[in-house]
Amino acid sequence: MKFSANLGFLWTELSLPDAIRAAKSCGFDAVECHWPYDTAPQDVSAALRETGLQMLGLNTARGDVAGGDNGLSAIPGREAEARAAIDQSIAYARAINTPNIHVMAGFAAGPQAHATFVDNLTYACTQAALLGITILIEPLNHFDAPGYFLTTTEQAMQVIADVGLPNIKLMFDCYHVQRMEGNLCDKIKDLLPSIGHIQFAAVPGRGAPDQGEINYPYLFKAIADLGYEAPLGAEYKPMGATEPTLGWMTKKT
Repeated sequence: MKFSANLGFLWTELSLPDAIRAAKSCGFDAVECHWPYDTAPQDVSAALRETGLQMLGLNTARGDVAGGDNGLSAIPGREAEARAAIDQSIAYARAINTPNIHVMAGFAAGPQAHATFVDNLTYACTQAALLGITILIEPLNHFDAPGYFLTTTEQAMQVIADVGLPNIKLMFDCYHVQRMEGNLCDKIKDLLPSIGHIQFAAVPGRGAPDQGEINYPYLFKAIADLGYEAPLGAEYKPMGATEPTLGWMTKKT
């Protein structure tokens, strides 16, 4: 099993290029991030070339964070902002050779929000396809992100079906899915053809995967047995320095 360090949570005290180098030194096979836009893409590319790691994914900008935004693409009336964020993410992904972009829905509800999300995702997929980039959508649990538009895998699969384009996939975050739905092994098996990336963290605390209620060694083996070979994303909050939390990596399958 291969693992990707999510640098939105790991090594946050370092610059993004130095966090990439730290991930390499600790044995990660790839990296991913949240919002890299304050870092010059040439600096990120240099660190990726130096380490031989790939940046697997990044997120679209959240919008006005101080005003409460957590994504824009499902919010009716803000299509221009949402598409500007999509364009920004595609340009950055192209500059650093990133194959996946997570388009964030934001806080919204109802049929109009669904239609807006589908329209913006159709735009994102069409633009991303020109560069061979996959668009990801991720359900977030309503305990951590109350009011977020996308909350379950069932809802996500309906969105994917309504977009109907080949380069939209599900970001399956084990932490969020466990908190909302449970039954992780069967869900991953059933949804595998539509999964573009898998992330993980302990439940309920969102710490390292060697704590909490999920038996991650068992789950990692089950995923490997399904033939899934891409790196799994370690998107957990280390509650301090990152290196002391990495003991779980010695249990790679």
